[in-house]
Amino acid sequence: MLLEGKNAIIYGGGGSVGGAVARAFGREGARVFLAGRTRTTLERVAGQIRTAGGAAETAEVDALDERSVDEHAATVVAEAGSIDVSLNVIADRDVQGTPMIDMSPEDYLSPVMTAVRSKFLTSRAAARHMAGRRSGVIMAFGGTGDRGSARRHNLGGLQAAFDAVESMRCQLAAELAPYGIRVITLRTGGLPETIPADFDRREAIERDIVGQTLTGRAASLEDVGNVAVFAASDWARTITGAAINMTCGAVVD
Repeated sequence: MLLEGKNAIIYGGGGSVGGAVARAFGREGARVFLAGRTRTTLERVAGQIRTAGGAAETAEVDALDERSVDEHAATVVAEAGSIDVSLNVIADRDVQGTPMIDMSPEDYLSPVMTAVRSKFLTSRAAARHMAGRRSGVIMAFGGTGDRGSARRHNLGGLQAAFDAVESMRCQLAAELAPYGIRVITLRTGGLPETIPADFDRREAIERDIVGQTLTGRAASLEDVGNVAVFAASDWARTITGAAINMTCGAVVD
């Protein structure tokens, strides 16, 4: 098992992406600490992990609240002995479908403020505990896409939020490397499975995502979980300060 003996916190662990990664981590031997604001969704994922033979704990944590994040991180260390992996995949509170010139400042800035604050708080909390052990992996999800892509229209502040997190990732990677801490972004070109089934443009968006790829298929939630396992494991010990490209060729590095 690639993550045997590891303790991993997943903020937003009750969501589609967080749940997929959590199940993959549990399968590979990690003890998974699911954190989020909705206990029922967290417990659903935790139950799936336990049924499959893994170990999972849940806690109601607001990733935008400094005290909540810090206290939970301290509790995990007190209970499990360490934080080895931290992944933040909470919703970015983005407003899409409206041209920038028609948006309010609040709607445009909402995902930027949410992403930057939550990633800063959760990364800082994990790093403070990881530094003493001189090891750990901090991961984010999203990443900067093709700057020339027409798909950037009507995304509101979401891409600005992704860009801000990438800048944070680069800075964190440089500052935390002396402590043996790796910082990685998991980058996809969009996940059709995360589009609500009742969304009226679901099929059109899925066609657009797949049409941008070189492989003729988009990444699946299972793919994301598997890549996250690799990134968190010692097999990826040479990778830090980087975005792992899962766009199926939609973005060519």
